Amino acid sequence: MDTWLDLHMHSVYSGDGEFSPKDLMDKCKQAGLKAVALADHNSIRGSFAAKRAALELGLAYFPAIEIDCMHEGCNLHLLGFGIDMDAPVFKEIEQNVYSQEINRTEKVLHLIRQIGFKFEEEKVRAKARNGIIVAESIAEEVLLDVRNKENELLLPFRSGGSRSDNPFVNFFWDFCAQGKAAYVPIYYVSLAVAVYAIQKNGGVAVLAHPGANIDKDYEFVKSIIKTGIDGMEVYSNYHDAETTKFYAEFSAAHDLLATAGSDFHGKTKPAIHLGELGHPEAYTLYEKLVQRIRQRGGEVVGCLPL
Repeated sequence: MDTWLDLHMHSVYSGDGEFSPKDLMDKCKQAGLKAVALADHNSIRGSFAAKRAALELGLAYFPAIEIDCMHEGCNLHLLGFGIDMDAPVFKEIEQNVYSQEINRTEKVLHLIRQIGFKFEEEKVRAKARNGIIVAESIAEEVLLDVRNKENELLLPFRSGGSRSDNPFVNFFWDFCAQGKAAYVPIYYVSLAVAVYAIQKNGGVAVLAHPGANIDKDYEFVKSIIKTGIDGMEVYSNYHDAETTKFYAEFSAAHDLLATAGSDFHGKTKPAIHLGELGHPEAYTLYEKLVQRIRQRGGEVVGCLPL
């Protein structure tokens, strides 16, 4: 398994990322990565600095984004590689999501309290970036607050618990994700619209960590193909061996690109590290990805170091 390719990571522009784009690229170089993509949540702002840093470090770089979107009532994440970072549509997507995030903040805090969790609000607000409080920041303060020490709902997130590998983001999935007790809906663009926006602006559209969002629902995954998607993030830290096999076989059967991405964030996902996720045919994937991006007039920065 090649571990030099990582097409999914986040910076401070995601809100829940720990490192600046430049520091993140430095860490990529130190980890032995050769080809990377910074795909911040609904934002391309960090990609400009990451592009400059990647060039200086001799890394191949794909300008990218991770767009929250909807398909048949289900929240999904769509990665776009090689996109035109100056395209207005990506700024519009960011502003739309940002305004909704701001408006739902108080509701999320209220629902977390209703579950029975205690936290000091000023500490949570101090962690906000651009006014947005993410679930991972709430989780950190909830787990630190001694008033929650005996709360049985939090035992899985504490040391040795079943959700303790990445406790902050697992808190999000268990309490704040779609269908959970502290979920406050945001109205995202449809998957089809997101695919079109990426491809129209030079990019390749790949469904991020599908196993984390839809498990192995064959019929649902098959319906996604109708949107014209280019690929699936098959190799992911959220996929066990069975899920990886399912999506690898599905991608091969439907002529989809099978990408790899760690979804590295830093401290909010402490079990995820750069330079550890593998792909069985990274060179082949890299060549196919570059070819498709160039056919669409997109951008690939630098070239793969020998």
